[in-house]
Amino acid sequence: MDPNHPVSAIPGVILKPLSRHCDARGWLLELFRCDELPEQNVPRMTYVSETVAGVVRGPHEHTEQSDYFAFLGPGDFVLHLWDARTESSAQGVHETHYVGESNPMAAIIPPGVVHGYKNISDKPGWVFNAPNRLYAGPGKREQVDEIRHENRDGHPYIIP
Repeated sequence: MDPNHPVSAIPGVILKPLSRHCDARGWLLELFRCDELPEQNVPRMTYVSETVAGVVRGPHEHTEQSDYFAFLGPGDFVLHLWDARTESSAQGVHETHYVGESNPMAAIIPPGVVHGYKNISDKPGWVFNAPNRLYAGPGKREQVDEIRHENRDGHPYIIP
């Protein structure tokens, strides 16, 4: 796989390398432009999370929401993706991508693709997310769109 043009075998997953523009003041990294995103993936909210060294987040999936993750550092992650969609040509495919400080990357993850990541660094790592749905809907009055596999025994989505 060409790291400058990564491709996923899972339909609907979009991977985009992120470029740091550096000068004497520091750096700037453009996370997304709405004119470069498919209309269905334009964000409705944003948040940043910090994951400490060695910790796993997920695996989980959404029934309607697409996530737009940006892994920029500090820290590096291994991102796991499983296509759980019965109608998909890639059903059952499991991919891993190494992303973060050493490989800044954005990933759009569509509904039905189980995902999770692990901080594989010796320091905390930050992940930006700009999903195309509001968490718990407008006013946080709706059911959360998540199927949390990490809370179930016997699931096949293991992040070592």
